[in-house]
Amino acid sequence: MKYLAAAILLLAGCDEQYRYFCQNPDNFHAERCQKPRCQFTQTCPEYLVAPILEKQIEQTKPAAEPTPVR
Repeated sequence: MKYLAAAILLLAGCDEQYRYFCQNPDNFHAERCQKPRCQFTQTCPEYLVAPILEKQIEQTKPAAEPTPVR
């Protein structure tokens, strides 16, 4: 019983934290989470997140500029 109470107290203090800045979906658009800057430190979001979040990464990438027609 006392272990259950201790576990409840420990879990009550938990909040959502990320080990790496670019692991947080709110930061996917940040400059330091974009290539080529994140490649040096291997902290690009696609290296850090689970496959379930890949769609969210793709949605936050800026659209490529259209190429001019000659």
